[in-house]
Amino acid sequence: MDPPMSPEELEAAAAANEADAAAQLDNALGEVETLKTKVAELTDQALRAQAEAQNARRRADDEIAKIRKFAVESFAESLLPVLDSLEAGLKVDNASAEQLREGTEATLRQLLAALERNKVVEVNPAAGDRFDPANQQAISMVPADQEANTVVSVLQKGYTIADRVLRPALVTVTAPK
Repeated sequence: MDPPMSPEELEAAAAANEADAAAQLDNALGEVETLKTKVAELTDQALRAQAEAQNARRRADDEIAKIRKFAVESFAESLLPVLDSLEAGLKVDNASAEQLREGTEATLRQLLAALERNKVVEVNPAAGDRFDPANQQAISMVPADQEANTVVSVLQKGYTIADRVLRPALVTVTAPK
């Protein structure tokens, strides 16, 4: 065993322990301050990222609202010449049947061109085509010499826009034998 320590040695050891504890406390307080600074920086970064995400979401929502609001603008713009032609045709007094037919055909061509520019596509299956329930609606079934579920006649054309059905073609199909 070690010999007992003198009071001066005990006092020196206690002072050394106290100095060590003070140094450890200072180190711990320094680390706490460093961590507080780091937490503040990370909190600030998180808040900025959250605010940026909210701003991006708001800008996207605003852009979507504008797109929806003005989506029909180009379509309506392409129909204006058709409207002008119809109005001009109605202003003509005493037009012959031939003139009326020519004007109507020209106006129909304008309308079809406007629809085509806006990706409106006609669905008009030929007799004998296979029935397609995705863009056709069978109104009736009739006995025929053709294979079952084939188009016999088209009662009303259908239309799609960008591969989405606006109106299915109304068709008569063959009945199963």
